[in-house]
Amino acid sequence: MYKETNKRSIVKGITWRFVATSTTMVIVYVFFGNIELAIATGLLESVAKVGLYWGHEKIWQRVKWGRKKIEPFNLWFTGLPLSGKTTIADKVYKKLEKLDIPIERVDSKDIREMFPNAGYSREERNRHIKRIGHLVQTLQKNSVSTVCSFVSPYHESRKMIREMVKNNVIIYIKADIESCKTRDYKGVYQKALNGEIEKFTGISDIYEEPKYAEIVIDTDSISIDEAVDLIVKYIRKHYVK
Repeated sequence: MYKETNKRSIVKGITWRFVATSTTMVIVYVFFGNIELAIATGLLESVAKVGLYWGHEKIWQRVKWGRKKIEPFNLWFTGLPLSGKTTIADKVYKKLEKLDIPIERVDSKDIREMFPNAGYSREERNRHIKRIGHLVQTLQKNSVSTVCSFVSPYHESRKMIREMVKNNVIIYIKADIESCKTRDYKGVYQKALNGEIEKFTGISDIYEEPKYAEIVIDTDSISIDEAVDLIVKYIRKHYVK
């Protein structure tokens, strides 16, 4: 969350006092017809009340009553390669950023570049997802929410994430494999079919559909913008009220 700095509090106090002091000076002048008295009263009031306002703000910063903490959440996008996870997650992240909450974007491509030897066997994939879980845990301890997009094809790895982090929201980006192939601008599906890529989810490795997901997005029947709006609406209803 954000903390009010001393500089911001002082600037707020000065701008408010400019308006309030001008009003006081006008009132004094109207009643007494003395411009010197009006100016002196205004200056004295400004000095006194800027300090009082600053102190008043600092006291209220220490008072917890009436403040609601936004609990960090984790959006976990899962689905076949090229199902639309990254595209939708990117747009959701940008919309949530505008809500002025601490939030970070975590994508499989970026993490894989950091750990190029993570591997693609079932055991290696699960170990990799556990690594991501620890990262999300660390961010949540600092009140930072996350938007994560990973194929995460196995039930046990998604269950592990749900158990490791708080307020986990699984978003299943559902797409027919033939649709994924038509979106394959990298040609990875064809390479997998040719045997050039081993352990490729959907071709030479299984994708286990989530048994339970908070949100299911069928990209064959809903547009990207509609999907984004649906997800953001869910988050605003449950976590950012």
